[in-house]
Amino acid sequence: AGDAAAGKTLYDASCASCHGMQAQGQGMFPKLAGLTSERIKTTLVAFKSGDTATLKKEGLGGPMSAIMAPNAAGLSEQDMDNLSAYIATLK
Repeated sequence: AGDAAAGKTLYDASCASCHGMQAQGQGMFPKLAGLTSERIKTTLVAFKSGDTATLKKEGLGGPMSAIMAPNAAGLSEQDMDNLSAYIATLK
């Protein structure tokens, strides 16, 4: 299971500049608040592994993959669990 506090630290450092401080989305960057931890984790894993089928099913991919893949590439399994736990607390 993820550690939401650790996830917040990582989110603030790595995700907030595009997705917003409360994950409300901004510009071309989608809202993450309100998503389940499972969906967030699945999506992060797909970006990291280049699983275009899953991304397409989630309505993602294309130009977003070019932006997100390098960001997800450096995430460990624990990082993804922590981020998922934190983002799922945002509504």
